[in-house]
Order: sequence, then C-alpha cells, then structure tokens
Amino acid sequence: MGIAERKLEEKQEMHKRILNGARKVFLEKGYEQASMRSIANEINYSPGSIYFYFKDKSEIFQELHKEGFGLLLNQFKVLDKVGDPFERLKAMGRIFIQFAQENKDYYNLMFLVEEPAKMSENDGGFKIAQEAIDRLASVIKDCQKKGRFKDLDTEDLTFMILSAMHGICALFCKDRTTSFIGRTNEELMQSGYECFVALLEKS
Repeated sequence: MGIAERKLEEKQEMHKRILNGARKVFLEKGYEQASMRSIANEINYSPGSIYFYFKDKSEIFQELHKEGFGLLLNQFKVLDKVGDPFERLKAMGRIFIQFAQENKDYYNLMFLVEEPAKMSENDGGFKIAQEAIDRLASVIKDCQKKGRFKDLDTEDLTFMILSAMHGICALFCKDRTTSFIGRTNEELMQSGYECFVALLEKS
C-alpha cells in the first residue's frame, strides 16, 4: 500500500470513528447537550482535530441521519421485485419493524432524538428521510390504482401507516413494552405487525 492509499484509509477510519462516537453521545445527551468537545472526549481525540472532518455537530448529526436512512432504503430495494403493490406494502412494514429491531441506535437517531430546530436546506436538510416517505406514498398510490384504499387520501393514509409502524418501533426501542406481561419484545413486535396487516386488509 502506498503513502496516499494509507493516508486515505486512515482518514476514512477516523471519519468512521468520529461518527461512532457521536452516535453514542447524541443518544446519551440528546442533540442540544452534545458538543464537539463531548464527541472528541468520547473517542479520546482533540476537539480541534474533529473540525478537519466536520464543520460542526449539525453536520455530524446529518451524516448519521443519512447513514440510517440509507441503510433502511437499501433494505427496501429487495421489494422492487414484488409485483403486487399490496404485498409490497405489507413487506415494507415488516422490513421497517425489523430494521428497528436490528438497528436500535440508528432508529433512535432517525426518529426519536430531538432534531435541531432548523436545518439549512443548503446542507441537504433531511431529504433522504423524505425519500423514504415518498417511497411509502408511491406504494400506497400503486395500491389505490389496484382498487385498495380508493376512498382514502394518499397523504393522510401515508401518515397513518407510518405512524402505526413507528409506534410499534418506538415502544420497542425505548423499552416501553414491559406493561405487556408474559410477552417478549419479539413476540409483541410480531403481534403488532400482524394486527397492522389485519387493519390494512380491512381497509
């Protein structure tokens, strides 16, 4: 490996290390209480040096946000081969819930950690989050073209379905399922998904 390649690898490794440390800090402290110094302390690095990689904590938070939604959208790609839009919609729900189960930290950052009051549109904002919502809306529109949900507003239905899936995932990610005695988290998530599908089928 040449000097240039080694330097690039070291830079990429440091970039990853900062993001991993920042993820932990944001989850523990929340966005407002997190700082570049606290992130630097988490990875035993000088605060000034982090600015060579990110201009501020907002940019780090956005990067983590993009990573999480990128992972989710990548998992949705397998559904492109599913011809029936209603089956695709049900599968989206299962993938969404499984994503929360397998990626708790990312899910918390994507949906549960309070975001900055305003993100600059010039910095990209959270467009990738909108891409995920648009994908869900597109599948719902395809279902409506096939005769399902035909009397329902697409945007309202998209919001309702996302809210239902998010509610199941948020309870799991924040460990708010202990009131349901005698059921494991996994059993509750599966039961929640099955009820969600049953409601869709009756709509």
